[in-house]
Amino acid sequence: MQTKVSTKDQVVLPGPLRRRLDLRPGDPLDADVEDGRIVLTPRKKRLHRAKLVSDPVTGLPALSAGSDAPTLTSKEVSEILANFP
Repeated sequence: MQTKVSTKDQVVLPGPLRRRLDLRPGDPLDADVEDGRIVLTPRKKRLHRAKLVSDPVTGLPALSAGSDAPTLTSKEVSEILANFP
């Protein structure tokens, strides 16, 4: 795949590469030069990717971060929502 440096000195990573590495806007990357090549490495992987699903019991929309995601207590949810703008 090919890309180029823009007039604002920015480089766009091709979509297939971003999807392959699950990169989204704002994700931090480390940049290094190795053997005359620019190497970009994602700093850390997000632990869980949430998605909107339909609750199998109620049919209402719900957020799911997958079966391996930690279960939050009501208190933890309340604390998160209290700090939500």
